[in-house]
Amino acid sequence: MNQWLTAALWMGLALAASVVSIRLAISVALVEILFGVIGGNFLGLRVTPWVDFLAGFGSVLLTFLAGAEIEPETLRRHWRPVLSIGFISFLFPFLGAMAFAYYVLHWSLDAAKIAGIALSTTSVAVVYAVMLETGLNKEDVGRFILAACFVTDLGTVLALGIAFAHYDVWLAVFVLVTVGILVAAPRLAHRFFTTFSGHVSEPETKLIFLLLFFLGGLAVKANSEAVLTAYLLGLVVASVLAQHQRMVVHMRATVFTLLTPFYFLKAGSYISLRALWAGLGLIALFFLVKVAVKITGVYPLTRSFGQSSRTAWYTTMMMSTGLTFGTISALFGLTRGYINQTQYTVLVITVILTAIIPTLIGQAYFRPHIKMVAAEAEAAPVASEV
Repeated sequence: MNQWLTAALWMGLALAASVVSIRLAISVALVEILFGVIGGNFLGLRVTPWVDFLAGFGSVLLTFLAGAEIEPETLRRHWRPVLSIGFISFLFPFLGAMAFAYYVLHWSLDAAKIAGIALSTTSVAVVYAVMLETGLNKEDVGRFILAACFVTDLGTVLALGIAFAHYDVWLAVFVLVTVGILVAAPRLAHRFFTTFSGHVSEPETKLIFLLLFFLGGLAVKANSEAVLTAYLLGLVVASVLAQHQRMVVHMRATVFTLLTPFYFLKAGSYISLRALWAGLGLIALFFLVKVAVKITGVYPLTRSFGQSSRTAWYTTMMMSTGLTFGTISALFGLTRGYINQTQYTVLVITVILTAIIPTLIGQAYFRPHIKMVAAEAEAAPVASEV
């Protein structure tokens, strides 16, 4: 196999996905998954060991950046509604989808766990893009939604790590070392970045890569998932990265140019069109289960914290999205043998639909106007928090 021609095929699909996403103004991750489906079913796109590594590191680095996007100040100011809504947004679909897969579809327990985890997510990437587009990222409601999404996805990655970890000495080592690094990382990063930032070799970026590689290796030893430690590391160094935006811009360029295209194309290449056609009914049912339990849990809670009906519905629709962590969880299940290709196809297509349909509904019917959000904030102290 000529690895250069193989790389050319992968990068050609990535380039085409970028152009299409720009022309249609939709998430490039969605388009990359769809082009991966085309490549895997019609163009002979094959996953090689080096593609595996690039795709894996892409998911880890994307997860790290997602964690780093969260403003610690927002978490501190609005911790009660953020934690409550974020936790319920994770718990209800996790239990609902897992119960549906296990008791109704009679999937194995491990497969049902993967289903619950994959459908419990939100999509920080989609929500963040929407917040930027609408200008809500500068308002309390936008910051609140992003912070709640973080809590939901933290529950997802913790569940993935806890549900499938090997409970042995490696897990103990993994937990102890990870806690130690997370505690030391903010101060270490601050000192290191202050001393070495601004050089063309970018040693500060290499430090982050080193920590991600090391923690990811320990996670694999414990049969956990590297995205868990990446998410937590991103959160604890978020305040440091906020002072080094040039580095963040360079990391984003690396991630979205080279790494994540391989991840999302790979995720799409595993989708079987034959299995998709056969599983349309299951996809519809899983979609309804996820959205129904999200609404049941999130909407009443947002209202109880003082949001208007319109803003509460908008928050609920944004919390019902899913993409990156859903596909990461499903791909984890497939590559570890917990689910088969048909089950994987059903879950990933469901995840993709949740990235599209709730977003369109929220934007079309419930998007808060910035002036309206400001008026709500002045009207009630609690409402200003959400």
